[in-house]
Parts: sequence; structure tokens; C-alpha cells
Amino acid sequence: MAPKQTVLLLGATGQTGKSVLDGLLEDGNFDIKLLTRPASVDKPAVQAFKKQGLEVVTGDPANGADELAPLFQGIDTVISTIDAQSQHVQLSMVEACKRAGVKRFVPCAWITICPPHGVMRLREHKEVVYQEIFKQHVPYTIIDVGWWHQISFPTVPSGKVDYASVQKPNVTIFGDGKVKSILTDLRDLGRYCARIVRDERTLNKFVYTWSDVLSLEETFKLMEDLSGEKIERQYVSGEEVLTRADECFKVLEKDPTNFAAMLGSYGGEYSYSKYIRGDNTPEIGKYLGYLDAQELYPDFKPITFEDYLKELLAGKAKKVYEHWDL
Repeated sequence: MAPKQTVLLLGATGQTGKSVLDGLLEDGNFDIKLLTRPASVDKPAVQAFKKQGLEVVTGDPANGADELAPLFQGIDTVISTIDAQSQHVQLSMVEACKRAGVKRFVPCAWITICPPHGVMRLREHKEVVYQEIFKQHVPYTIIDVGWWHQISFPTVPSGKVDYASVQKPNVTIFGDGKVKSILTDLRDLGRYCARIVRDERTLNKFVYTWSDVLSLEETFKLMEDLSGEKIERQYVSGEEVLTRADECFKVLEKDPTNFAAMLGSYGGEYSYSKYIRGDNTPEIGKYLGYLDAQELYPDFKPITFEDYLKELLAGKAKKVYEHWDL
């Protein structure tokens, strides 16, 4: 039996990080350590990890590679699920991985498929980290996951699914609604990750995960069929999406702490990329050089969007980003 791989995970208290942690634990082939900033050590979620028997390592990427490199000694794989606004601090993680001889660095990707420049500013921020990885010759795997089921469903007039929606109402169709886009259930993200990081075929590769490739109209129609309710759609043109996003970016430049502007700016560029340009598809992924997780792991049975909607309509889904109420 092969020895367990030692993984150090940053960001386990977030939505993506929790899924990754759950996937690694479920897989059972990993010794897991959690990298936590000193300011977060006493948080209830971190204390809960300790009670589970997980080792918590204290360190802050913002303090540089000199602090991190000793912590990375003996680590096979470092996985980052850092927040969207802190991408740049991963540069110190790249340097620490290089010094410590880490065998694989999984930087914070976890987004939709998109060209590296000129479409989404968030993707451009991530590219800065990727280029540093390439410059340092650090072994890597970059994992993108499309859009989660948990933030992809429309709401219905009865309010039956409002309990799990981060936006109420959510009835917007971008463009003509016919452009297809990759979807992955958040819970499968971690399960896929566990497969990917112990697979030599994915070393120094980009990989995308998915369960469905659906247009907005298809997701609305599926919700209508399963719920028996008619959804009144609100159409927004691609030009309007970009105009709104640019307005939010202007606000964000003046006040980087403006949460609504951050969501509006990044969210607008996501929507334009996915639903107008059509970037988030298997075809574009392969064009950009990605490996397809379903082709790598044909035995893996992802949670489909239809399965998720049935769970949602039965009142059994869980809201992500519980502190959001848009």
C-alpha cells in the first residue's frame, strides 16, 4: 500500500476550502495539515478542526517565504483556497514551495474556464501567481471548476427555494440565455481534487471539473419542470453587463472594501465570460490545454444539476455564503 501523501491546506474555513478538506478526508489517502493565519487560530471553526484531530499549522503568507518555507518542509502537496482579494499573497507560497521542495502546488484557481488576459480581472490576478510558478519551476496543478450548482439555480415565485439562494429573486438571463456553461456541485469539487492531486497525469497541467454543461435557459426550464412553477425571466444584454461591471470597478477603485462593488464587478465579468462569450465550456477548456476530469476519472459519478435541484426543492440543500443576503 502506497504511503499517504502529506497535504497542507490553506483556507479550510471557506466554502472551497471546506469542500477540499471534506474530499481529502473522504478519500482517506492523505495526512492533512491546515495552514491558519495567527489571527484565525482561536476561531470556533479552527478549534473544531483541532477537535477532529487535524493538525493546525500557524503561518501567514503575507509575512513572506522566510516564515512559510520551514512550515512547508516535508509537505508533498500545498493547496491554496485563499479568498479572491488576496491572490497576490500566494507569491510567497510559490517561493516557499520552491525552497522546501514541495512536490505539487495547487494555487487558488477554482473558477470558470477563461483566457488569462482581457476578459476577467480576477483571472488576470490569478495569472500573476501562475507565471511566478512557471518562473520558479515549481510543480503545479491548476484546477478550475466552472460554476457551482449552489449558485446556479433560479428562484421560483412561491419562494420555495429562497432559503438556499444567495440572491433573491434570481431570475436574470444574460444575453439570449442559450450559451452553455460548465457546472460542478460544490461537494464534488473536493472529491475531484482528491483524485487529481494523487494522479501523476495531472502534474504540471490545468484540469477542469464538471457534471453538466447547461445554458441558463436549460437551468430555468429544468427548475420549471421540477417545481411546476413558471419563472418570469429578466433579460440583460451583454453590453449592459459590462457597463454595470465597469461602474462597480470604478467604485471599487475608490473604496476597495466596498463588498457590493466587489460582487458587482467580478460577478459582471464572470457573467459576460460565461454567458456572452461562452468561455466556460469543455471545448474552450481543451483549446486552452486543460485536461477533462470526467475523461480522467470515468468511474467518478458527479452530482448532476438535476439531482441538486431535487434536493433543493425537497428542502434539503444548504445555503452557501450564509452571511450574504443580496
